[in-house]
Amino acid sequence: MKKIGFVFLLALTSCISNKKLIYLQDQGAQTQPGYQASERVPYRYEEYVLQKFDIVDIEIKTSIPELNALFEVSKASSGSMSMVGGSEGGGDVFFMNGYTIDEEGNVELPLMGKVELHGMTAEAGKEKIERELVKFVNEGNFFVRVRLGGIRFSALGEFNNPGKLTILQSRATIFEAIAAANDLSIMAKRDEIVLVRQYPDGSQIHRINLNDKNLLASDYYFIKPNDILYAEPYKIREFGNTTNFIQTFTLLTTLVTAVALVLTLVNNN
Repeated sequence: MKKIGFVFLLALTSCISNKKLIYLQDQGAQTQPGYQASERVPYRYEEYVLQKFDIVDIEIKTSIPELNALFEVSKASSGSMSMVGGSEGGGDVFFMNGYTIDEEGNVELPLMGKVELHGMTAEAGKEKIERELVKFVNEGNFFVRVRLGGIRFSALGEFNNPGKLTILQSRATIFEAIAAANDLSIMAKRDEIVLVRQYPDGSQIHRINLNDKNLLASDYYFIKPNDILYAEPYKIREFGNTTNFIQTFTLLTTLVTAVALVLTLVNNN
């Protein structure tokens, strides 16, 4: 019976060829014995535009100690308010201490009040805060830094560890996102990964082929905050996962064999 199960397992796995499982195929011609390299692909990366409900880290330092203390208190307060509604931030430093852009696209800062950052790059947001701050502090006597508070994305479907995940970097590739979710299962369609991307004016669905090396030069090689990655399963998933299916198949084979044995004994008698 174990032999039959093993043979069926081989047949099952052979249905999903290596060609469907290998990332970034056709990596280029051999350049020297024992070594292969593809052509160098230039990055195609658009600087991220801040959106509503993003978390941004805003650091403001001035030559006035009293103002520095005020900004530090505001930052801590903003972080504790962000925790309301769930702990999905996982306790990372940006979620705890960053500023959340509200539904109107603003962050609220001491002295300056509400400053709109929606639709701006981090650099443009920094310059806008500097223009507001110069009304209270002489130019050259302060330092401002604005950066995105990590990349938060969702991994759904045939990932080994699906869920809502955070990469504490300002830039990450789709393969880093897959690695954060412990890779795709053998049942995942690597040539049809669904990417739902958020834009300032709405959402859009894209389909990504991880088997194709041309992904390196596409707009989707780098993930963006609030991306949703969905890995569709092959039809064989309808039978359950590999282990469960082999167990079921072995049980059915055992039952059929038992019935056949009983019928044989009855007919011989």
